[in-house]
This record gives sequence, structure tokens and C-alpha cells, in this order.
Amino acid sequence: MLGYLFSIIAGAAMSFQGVMNTRLGEKVGIFASNAYVQGTAFALSLLALLFAKDTNFNGFAQTNKIYLFGGVLGLVITVTVMLSIKNLSPVVAISVILVSQLICAALIDAFGILNSEKVAFSWNKYIGAALMICGVILLKWTPHGA
Repeated sequence: MLGYLFSIIAGAAMSFQGVMNTRLGEKVGIFASNAYVQGTAFALSLLALLFAKDTNFNGFAQTNKIYLFGGVLGLVITVTVMLSIKNLSPVVAISVILVSQLICAALIDAFGILNSEKVAFSWNKYIGAALMICGVILLKWTPHGA
């Protein structure tokens, strides 16, 4: 049950953060906004690290180096979410992002990418993905004010 709760919180936080970052970027610029957002997250992460009990810095040396690119993806995520929301509405941008996440996650599961456990992509998952794509199309085609 906690996994669902955390997923709901993450989704809500990502949606609000995307809009907040976009509005901040309109005032200070995309990369200044991104530097502020990432810098704040870095500072808060360092603060949280002071209280962390499960820290193992030696694990960095023992980890597959490709996993260290997650930080790079943080930059890509923040900037592209801001650009998406700026060029689309928040609901359409986040919907497309969700569909993209679903499809990528399904591929990661299906092929066991990045040492994930393989999980078959069955017919009901294809239908679910297709319905989500149809939903995005309907959201985009709905007239404003309707």
C-alpha cells in the first residue's frame, strides 16, 4: 500500500514542480531556474545525508558506472518538462510524459534493462497503453472552454 501512496505523492509533486519550474523559468530563464531547482535539491539531499543511516560511499566504486548517469537524466527531465509545459498545456504535457514513462517502463520490464527483473508485456498492457495514448489525443483535441 505504501508503494501506491508514494507513487501518488511523486506524481502530484512532479506535476506541481513542472508548472512551478516553468513559471520560474519564464521570469529567470530555463537554465537559471534549473540551476536553482537542482541546487536546492542538492542542498536538501546533503542535509538529509547527515541523518541517513544506510549510506555506503564505497558503493559508488562498486556500482555499474552507467547508473551514475541518473544525475544527468535529472537535468534532462527538469529542462524537458519545463519546455513541454511551456509549449503545451500542463495536462497535455504531463499526459504525454506519463505515456512515455509507461512505455519506457514496459520496455525496461520486458527486456530486463538495467538489471531489472523481466516482466512480460501482455495483451492487457498493450490495451492499457493504447487507451492512455487515446486519452492524450482526446485531451489535446478537446476545445478550450468546453
